[in-house]
Amino acid sequence: MEKEAMISLLEIIDQQVSSSILGGMEETYEELEKLGYIRINRDSVQHSASITPAGLNFLNQQ
Repeated sequence: MEKEAMISLLEIIDQQVSSSILGGMEETYEELEKLGYIRINRDSVQHSASITPAGLNFLNQQ
């Protein structure tokens, strides 16, 4: 994933309490989760993501 795309998606997630994961974007969110930038909540039917302290730190370095 390109850095600009990561920043854009993290900014969207940061602006929301939790961001619903839209169909077809699971791989993108999973990539950010592997980097430790987001946490995916898989307990509900509609999975959602929230930004982690590491994700906030990444955004603040930009």
